[in-house]
Amino acid sequence: MDVETMKVLAAALAIGLGAQGPAIAIGILASGAMQALGRNPEARGPIMTNMILAIAFAEAIAIYALIVAIILIFVA
Repeated sequence: MDVETMKVLAAALAIGLGAQGPAIAIGILASGAMQALGRNPEARGPIMTNMILAIAFAEAIAIYALIVAIILIFVA
């Protein structure tokens, strides 16, 4: 394998594996929020606010993985 192929493979692994964790976390988080809303619909505001904030933090990890993948392609 040449260097260019290895760079693309490394970038693909970085974003692929780096996005799996946040995707699973967001799914679990949304499930928990929906269960909480089902049990206590009056608490919709605080539940949704906290859910969106947690999703943003989880999504930041995927963005870091994307940045690493881009660095691997263009710099390494």
